[in-house]
This record gives sequence, C-alpha cells and structure tokens, in this order.
Amino acid sequence: MGLRTFFQRYTLRLLGLILLALLGGSIAYAISEEMGLAEVEATGTHRLDLYSASLDREIDKYAYFPATLGLERDVISLLSAGDVPSEDVNEYLEQLNNSAGTLVIYVLNRAGHVVASSNWRRPDSFIGEDLSYRPYFVAASQGENGRFFGIGTTRNEPGYYLSSPLLKNNEIVGVAVVKVSLEQLEQSWATVEAPVLVSDENGVVILASVPSWKFTTVRPMDNQQRQYFEQTLQYNARLLSPLGLIEGRKLNDTARIVRLHHQAAHSMTSVFPVSGAFIAQSTPLRSNHWTMTVLSPIKHIDSMALTRALVAASGMALLYSLLLLWYQRRQHLHAQIKAQQALQQAHDELERKVEERTRTLQAAQDELVHAGKMAVVGQLSAGLAHELNQPLAALRTLSGNTIKFMERGDLASAQGNLDRIAQLVDTMGALTSQLKSFARKSSGAPQPVDIRRALDNALFLLEQRLRHTAVTPSVHFASPQLLALCDPIRLEQVLVNLVGNALDALQNHPSPRLTISASHQGEQILLTVHDNGPGLSDEAQKHLFEPFFTTKDLPAGKEGGGGLGLGLAISAGIVRDFGGSLLGENHPDGGAVFLLHLPAAPAETMPHV
Repeated sequence: MGLRTFFQRYTLRLLGLILLALLGGSIAYAISEEMGLAEVEATGTHRLDLYSASLDREIDKYAYFPATLGLERDVISLLSAGDVPSEDVNEYLEQLNNSAGTLVIYVLNRAGHVVASSNWRRPDSFIGEDLSYRPYFVAASQGENGRFFGIGTTRNEPGYYLSSPLLKNNEIVGVAVVKVSLEQLEQSWATVEAPVLVSDENGVVILASVPSWKFTTVRPMDNQQRQYFEQTLQYNARLLSPLGLIEGRKLNDTARIVRLHHQAAHSMTSVFPVSGAFIAQSTPLRSNHWTMTVLSPIKHIDSMALTRALVAASGMALLYSLLLLWYQRRQHLHAQIKAQQALQQAHDELERKVEERTRTLQAAQDELVHAGKMAVVGQLSAGLAHELNQPLAALRTLSGNTIKFMERGDLASAQGNLDRIAQLVDTMGALTSQLKSFARKSSGAPQPVDIRRALDNALFLLEQRLRHTAVTPSVHFASPQLLALCDPIRLEQVLVNLVGNALDALQNHPSPRLTISASHQGEQILLTVHDNGPGLSDEAQKHLFEPFFTTKDLPAGKEGGGGLGLGLAISAGIVRDFGGSLLGENHPDGGAVFLLHLPAAPAETMPHV
C-alpha cells in the first residue's frame, strides 16, 4: 500500500467517524433540549396553576368583605343621616380591621370623602381625605364592586383595594373600602424554585418573588398612560422602569423563551436564578385583570443536552469503530485464509532456515560474549601496561648493573641482580598468563567452579583500577568453598564487569566502599556486589539490562568509563545460560547492589582448577 493510498483510506475513515459523531451528537442535543424544555414547561404549568390558585384564594377571602359593612346599621346611619357619632363607627372599623388582619378599612360618603376609618387614631389617618379620584371609588359609586392595586398616597404602602357600594333603600349612600396586603403571599414565593411575578392590566409588576422587579413594566408604556397614572396616583409617582425581558422563541400559545439581563436582577442572593434564559408562562387571574407569569430557568437544559450530545457522539464513534474493526477483522480473516496455503508451503523451508539461523545466532552470541570480554581486556590494557612498565624499567637497570658487576668480578652482586630479575619475570608472566587465560574462548560447558577463586582472578585483573580508586574490597564468604555449576571463564567475565561497574560508581567518592559476599541459598549460590556510590536512578533501573544502555559519561578508552552499554546485557545473558539470574537494585543503606544467583554444584564435586 502506498503512502498516499494509506492516508486517503484512513483520512476518509476519520472524516466518516467525525461526521457520524457530529450527526449523532446534534440529534441527541436537539432531542434532549426539546425533552428538557417540555419537562420544564410541564413543571412551570403546574407551578402557575398552584400560584394563581393561591392568589385567587387570598383575594377571594376579602371579596365580599366590603359589602358586609352595609349590614351595619351605624355605618348606614352615619352616611345617610349623620345622627351616629363617627367615633363609634371608627372603633367598630378598628376592631373589625384587627380581627380580619387587613391593612385598613374605611368608609367614604357620596362625595368621596373619608368619614370613618380603622386608622382614625393615627396621625396620618384617612379621615377627611378626598379619594374621589381613586378608580375603586369611581367604580363603587356607579354601583359596581371595585378592584384596584395601588400605592397609598398617605403612607406610601402598596396594597389591594376592594370596594363595594353601600345602599339604603336601593340608593347608594356611600362606599366601603378594604385594603389588604399580599406581602405574606409574596414572601412565600421567594422560597420556591422559580421566580414568579404578577402584572396588572397596565403591564406594571405589582407582585414579584424578586423585590427589585416590583413596579417595573413588562411592556412599553406610552405618555398617555403615564399621565393617567400621575392623575390617579395609582403608583404614587413611582418611576416604572422596564423589567428588561427580551422575547425569544415561542414554544406554544402559553409559553415562550425569554432572557433577562443581569443588571435587571436582584442583587441579593436567591434560591433561584434571576437572570439568564427562562421559559415564561402566563395566565390571566380569575378575579381581576391581572396576569401571573412564572419564569422557569433553563440554563441547566443546555448543559444537560450538551452532556447527552457528547455521550451520543462518543457512542456513535464507538459504534463506528466497532463496525470498522469488525470489517477489518473480516478482511484480516479473509487474508489469513488466502495466506494459509502459502504459509503451509513455506513451513518446511522456514523450519530449515530456523535451524540454520539458530546455529548462526548461537555462534554470534559466542562471538558477542568474546567481544565483550575483549572490550574488558581493552579497558584493562592501560592498567596492565602501567604494571609492566615498572618491572621492565627495573629489568633494564638490573641487567646493566649485572654486566658491570661481572666485569668487576663481583659475582655475588651479579647473582643477586639475576635473582631479582627472575622474580620480576615471574610477576610479569603471572600478569600476562592471567590476562591470556581471561581472553581465551571458553568451552561453554558447565562444570563445578570455586566462586572464591573466580573472584580472586577477577580482582587480580582489576588490581590497577582498585589501587587507582583507593578501594579495598571487603569480601565475605559464608563457606570457605562455594561451588557453582557454570563456565569459569564466563563467570570471571561477569565478575569483572560487576566489579568494574562498581568502581565506575565509586570514582571521586570521598570514602569508597565495595562489599562482596556469597552464601548458599537452597540449591543456588547468591553472590552480591554492593557499592556505596550514588545508586541507580529510576530510568537506569528500567533499562538496566537492555543492550546499548549506559550511564557512563566518560569517553570510551578512559579507564573506568565509556563503553557501548553491552556489559550488563551480556552478563545477564551469560548468567541465564548458566540457569541463574542477575538483578540490580538500590541497597537500603545507599548505593547499588547487584545480586548474582548461580546454580550450586553438588557438594562432592571438585572445583575447576
């Protein structure tokens, strides 16, 4: 498959996934929004019926109250003949007002003057006031029951006025007025879950669960209306600013979406939102020309619809992915069936190549192990050259002195020099012999090996580095002779690598320590190499035995540094071939510790010499 074809195929699939997710999310959003709006609308309808019924009941309690004053003989006598003291009627009205819990009860004569009132004892009593301009008086003087919401001109107190004509012999002799407060009902609305308001026939909000909404307008008001209000003092010169409802989408005949800006909202904390988007539902009240409106907040609908849309989009994406995986699996199975015959034909050839490659890899592994050993030899060469330089210089000096002693006939001194020369030659021979033994290829056959002897050989090879690092290894063996079943040459290579790594970690350490211990653990021998260096980082522990991973920063060729990062990888492979394991971790007392597990040789066998 070409790169262009690959991108075309997967780009189309990705576009299909995105389009399907968007389509599913859009449909889910629209459905969820409509369901949410319908649910909020149903709840709002229920609230509207409940609130309107409670307001109607509150008003109906006092609907026939003014007319009952016409049954009181003293009230009619005061209005018709004036032969009853007004104090008696005032006291009666006062007692009646206290019992009924109304704001005020008062009686007006045919001219519209207050002749008796329940607040007659107050300095701001209504007695004597001319209220003939009030609409409730005009309606009652014409023989009708008056219903009027307004603000009192005396005490600036809003209330609902109910008026009835007072008759004597079917002739109107006066008007009875009862003013009631709807504040208690209004306060109960402040604790519900959605704001509610009542507007009168002029579009002025006269009751509201949010105090700042009162005496605002829900529709524009012309100059003629404002002049009428100034004449009747119905709202006692209130400003009557617009509420600020912005009409939106119409849902049906009784519900619409509106928005209310924050600056029109009440500044105090409410249990319901007072700004944002709402479903506005209105109904006319039965007992008057008022309109009640419930504003149900719908902000949560958008977030809920968005959540459901995301879920639907994710579901559609998942369904599309599953279908795509199913289709790809069918294609894969079809390709497998096609390839089965070819695989069967290639099976025998593959078996032959696997066997051949296995032999090749085994040889390559042996070469890699030997190459790792040669790398260690290369690292030791600098120290070995330094070790040989001093004996060679001594040999040159001693041989020259021997010739001079022989020329003088001092055979005793010459023989002494020759003995020292022989000792130096033996020392140099031991060094080169040990290095040659380490460098030669091993047979790979496991045999009993004395762990202590292998460790001594490894430390001998690293003697120069030990002196350079000023480290004296502390060796602790639980038994004088610990035998492991392995290859001696390869074991020495592993030990040289582990001790060499420890010396790398101890460079520039003010008080370096190297501890090597070995003991039996069941059918295995455990050998640990612990240094008090900086320890292993988290990254190093993750990749410790991976090829070409190294934490050594010194340039290759420098003593104790460099390398390709193959030492631990090769060592781990050698130990696995023995049937053991190699682990590296941080020691609880600080530094790094490597744990070498080797299979123990039978106790009766002799170690390799």
